[in-house]
Amino acid sequence: MNKWLIGARPKTLPAAIAPVAVATALAGKDASFAPALLALIVSLSLQIGVNYANDYSDGIRGTDANRVGPTRITASGLATPSSVKSAAFISFGIGAVAGLALAAMTSWWLIAVGLAAIAAAWGYTGGKNPYGYMGLGELFVFIFFGVVATVGTFFVQTEMITLDSFLISISMGSFACALLAINNIRDRALDAPAGKKTLAVRLGDRRARYFFAALISLGYLATFALGNIWVLLTLLTLPLSLPLVRGVLGSAQGRDLIPFLAKTGKLQLQFSILLSAALVLSHG
Repeated sequence: MNKWLIGARPKTLPAAIAPVAVATALAGKDASFAPALLALIVSLSLQIGVNYANDYSDGIRGTDANRVGPTRITASGLATPSSVKSAAFISFGIGAVAGLALAAMTSWWLIAVGLAAIAAAWGYTGGKNPYGYMGLGELFVFIFFGVVATVGTFFVQTEMITLDSFLISISMGSFACALLAINNIRDRALDAPAGKKTLAVRLGDRRARYFFAALISLGYLATFALGNIWVLLTLLTLPLSLPLVRGVLGSAQGRDLIPFLAKTGKLQLQFSILLSAALVLSHG
């Protein structure tokens, strides 16, 4: 596989696609192709950018020296640190250009939101005091890949912020956090001695697994709060989510947890497709 594709970590991309899809479906008759496409470019660029940035920063810190998860291109020597850093900033640059276009179409306040998102993407593992090393990763993922991505996509198409857009942002944020949570549960045993105090390290193994289960549950419950009978379509994902949660609550450690990351991404993608269909159907 191409090293840059490996570094982009395709299995995490549902976290970028899902909020744009459901927010566009929620927009209904106000949905607009150009703003939706630009929002998708922003979301994907930030997700890919943060993956490269994380690869670079953990690589130069030595955190990935004894990695059990998917290959990191900096630590493995597949790419030089400077080239991975450049890839991160190219991705952020693409997102910034798309975001600027969105701001010109709707509100210039989006520039401030975009700058905050880029700063958060870099600050996860970059800089002197990366918040990902302090157990705050899930919080920022919830904010930017949940609330900001979903409500923002809805806003650029409707120029409104509604309770429903916020509720589905909670769902999208929960699934995005679940992706990070399972990643951190997998790496917990090696992150702790490396000084990377992720939320999984702070909670401990068992409580971190319960936290993952709670995130998946919240993903469903937030959409049920919409009071829309059509969202029951999302229950069609239970044959995937229930075995996933049972598996994570089991005793698998390290490499044995790798398949659960892909399954979590698959769950979010399937859930967002069904939720999008439910929202479209509810518009009549």
